[in-house]
Amino acid sequence: MHPNLQTGYQTLTLDGARHKVLRNTYALLALSMIPTVIGALIGTNMSFAFLAGSPIVGMIAIMAVFYGMVFAIEKNRNNGLGVVLMLGFTLLMGLLLGPLLQLALRFANGGQLIMIAGGATAAVFFVMAGIATTTKRDLSGMASFLTVGAVVLMIAVVANLFLQMPGLHLAIAAAFALFSSLMILWQVKTVVDGGESSYISAALSIYISIYNLFSSLLQLLLAFGGERD
Repeated sequence: MHPNLQTGYQTLTLDGARHKVLRNTYALLALSMIPTVIGALIGTNMSFAFLAGSPIVGMIAIMAVFYGMVFAIEKNRNNGLGVVLMLGFTLLMGLLLGPLLQLALRFANGGQLIMIAGGATAAVFFVMAGIATTTKRDLSGMASFLTVGAVVLMIAVVANLFLQMPGLHLAIAAAFALFSSLMILWQVKTVVDGGESSYISAALSIYISIYNLFSSLLQLLLAFGGERD
């Protein structure tokens, strides 16, 4: 085969593979919203008194389950079981939205704020995904910055479990909203550039960012725009 033709064929093949991963990532993300909504509806009607009684123990248990399921999904990132685990994970994450949604629904405009947070989350996702798929800039340098940001945020979250400072809580929520937006940009760009070959892993990481973005925005909206009955 002529060198130029061979190079062109390899480029087309690579572009096709990247497009397939991106397409499947978006499809799995869309599918994951179904168990998330189901879990959220169930969680809204559940009692989470055990978390209020022992918030630190409850947080540790939740984190253990969270990272256990993430590990299991990553172990099956290239087979059908990974999809099943992903859907189970998103159902659990929907359940864990229960306390926040219950709090929101105590406000006169809580339902409206939930819708606004959902719409804003979708808007940010589409904007960031659009930038990631069209920009020619190399965003690989963001990885180090995001890693440091993740560590700082986790330290702040753990610290506030003990400090219980409302101002720090809101600052963390705002930081998480910004961090999650940048993560979506970086994660989609990684798929576009061929840095991620598993659509399951890509969907998982983007889903977590979308989830954190939504919950952070809703907390901020409740704090600054919530109307008590």
